[in-house]
Amino acid sequence: VTRYGGAGEISDPEVPLILDLRQQGELQDAWLGKRLEDLLPMLMRREGIDMWLIIAREYNEDPVVETMLPSTWLRARRRTVLMFHDPGPGQDVERIAVSRYPPGPWYEASWSPEDQPDQWQRIAELIRERDPKQIGINRSSIFPLADGLSASEYDALVAAIDPDLAKRFVSAENLALAWLETRIPEEMEVYPVIVRAAHAIIAEGLSEEAITPGVTTTDDVAWWYRERIRELGLETWFHPGVSLERAGETEESMKAQFAGEKKSLVIEPGDLLHVDFGITYLGLNTDTQHHAYVLRHGETDAPQGLKDGMAEGNRVQDILMSLFRTGISGNDLKDAARKAVAAAGIDAVIYSHAIGYHGHGAGPWVGMWDDPEARPEVGEYPVQADTAWSIELNARHDVPEWDNQSVRFKSEEDAYFDGEQIRFLDGRQEALHLIPRQ
Repeated sequence: VTRYGGAGEISDPEVPLILDLRQQGELQDAWLGKRLEDLLPMLMRREGIDMWLIIAREYNEDPVVETMLPSTWLRARRRTVLMFHDPGPGQDVERIAVSRYPPGPWYEASWSPEDQPDQWQRIAELIRERDPKQIGINRSSIFPLADGLSASEYDALVAAIDPDLAKRFVSAENLALAWLETRIPEEMEVYPVIVRAAHAIIAEGLSEEAITPGVTTTDDVAWWYRERIRELGLETWFHPGVSLERAGETEESMKAQFAGEKKSLVIEPGDLLHVDFGITYLGLNTDTQHHAYVLRHGETDAPQGLKDGMAEGNRVQDILMSLFRTGISGNDLKDAARKAVAAAGIDAVIYSHAIGYHGHGAGPWVGMWDDPEARPEVGEYPVQADTAWSIELNARHDVPEWDNQSVRFKSEEDAYFDGEQIRFLDGRQEALHLIPRQ
């Protein structure tokens, strides 16, 4: 799977070959080396930070440092300190490890506890020697992914260095987000394979392989997905969500059933199923929402009204993606899309987000599902090139075959924005999964 495209995804795709753990580690380490060599200097110079200091302790990892460690390191060790220094144009960025254990071949080991027992004093010495103009630290009141420096570590850092150097601290918020959100070409050669794997697992679960109408519950399907993910040697970053809509049942009444003691519903013929699903593979994440229809006796296809509802959601995807451009803020993108969707006469809510190292990834929010107007500050960050996206939204549609019942069609597909065009990584759902398969 090496294509990007806007066409519908392949029906019932097969799960691609999953690399063994050693192969995965070798590939991820190769990507990390490339990112540190080529991407990091460009981002530091773009953001005007000539020293970036990343400090994390074991079991209290900075979200950024987790992405800078080799595959054989599952977490920070003791206190892991990475220092990146840009000496200036035409010179290589120094990559320094001020730690007892240097994390991999990409970093120069620069602290010997036998020579200098105080790690903080060694950090101060290295900073003084390089005399940076701006020292970026991972502190942010807006983005948790850029707020990885704990309060106690910050206090110890300030206490260790000269007061004049402490005045040079600046938030590395934009640099941290840029590192996390930017995908390199080598990653993008493989990301479609990861999305293909997610699509294939979703299709398996939304079939007679996992569902027996009248017997299987929504909770059964969610745990089936968890077991299947583990069986394949993959991970997930959230528990799958499985719900349903049913003719004659309002969305509110269905929610009320879930809110009571009966937290799982038996899947019946005629139900419209919804799955929210994501996997983690090779350090990258997917986030996908699909629908399936459970055929009644004698049916060979879903009611036209349900198919029309899915098409309505696809139209909203098209509208939103047509408005992507480099530099537009998440808020402006959301507002423009909402205006265009309303002009098209579609009742929809848009709440898309970046994806990559994290499921809810670094980058601007384009609305939020629970409150489109909540936390507008997270939407002020601009859309950047070479970023991956979860195109997430819902559209309401009245279904004639269900007495014009208003049904919410929730769609989510992963895409890539190269700075000029945004395209789905492995197509998108344009036809309902049918149970049983036809």
